[in-house]
Amino acid sequence: MPPRQKESYSIQSVDNALDVLEALCEEGEEVRISQLSQRLGMNKTSIFRLLATFENRGYVEKEQSSGKYKLGISAYEMGQKFLSRMGLLRKAKPVIERLARECNEALYLAVPRGDDVLMLDMVDTLQQVKIIPLVGNRYPITASSAGQVILANSETHRNNCTLEELAVINTQLSEIRDAGGCADRGIMGEGIASLATPLIDAQGNVPGSLCLIGPEFRLTQEKIEKTLLPQLIEAGIVISSKLGYVGHFLNKDPY
Repeated sequence: MPPRQKESYSIQSVDNALDVLEALCEEGEEVRISQLSQRLGMNKTSIFRLLATFENRGYVEKEQSSGKYKLGISAYEMGQKFLSRMGLLRKAKPVIERLARECNEALYLAVPRGDDVLMLDMVDTLQQVKIIPLVGNRYPITASSAGQVILANSETHRNNCTLEELAVINTQLSEIRDAGGCADRGIMGEGIASLATPLIDAQGNVPGSLCLIGPEFRLTQEKIEKTLLPQLIEAGIVISSKLGYVGHFLNKDPY
């Protein structure tokens, strides 16, 4: 008997419920049933029933005065439990916190999510002028420095991209891999600069990247090249070693 594809086990009602929950998460604010219906192409009655179920379990909260819905405490608790048990974050966080204090800029842990990279966690800067927190935001994996360092060091993630997507940056990937990191400007918003380095585990996989993000006026090209990017790359090497990767040391010229 041939093995069944994972899609054949899918339960439509569960798929719909998760679509609603993910839509609420991506909206980032209170939304009406009509908005979810239009976005997801589902009828309002079905969405109402799903929201009522989530509300009973604490995953969704309803604002009585406006009739709008938002994520509830249970969803937050589940997310926090996941983050606390995530090996990558647990091993990376102390290094990220130390680097954030040294360079006084915001540091992010980014992970690949389909065609995007997701800003999973951050340690903010104490600077008065700062970028609003970007945790939960997604950016194109082929355009952002956080994504490009993953593509440059992971054949698996490159294979998930179309030829058209890779054509734009294919010539840059070997340079990014050799340099150990790269930077971008304006991808995460006007006036925002970002630089990133890959995080590599014991199997040579790239589960994420370490990113430094700040205003362009403070992250000058000279400062990036001479100070910030070398610090970021060094921190990435430390985190990768904690994940079991030894390639950085094996590739080092002993002479």
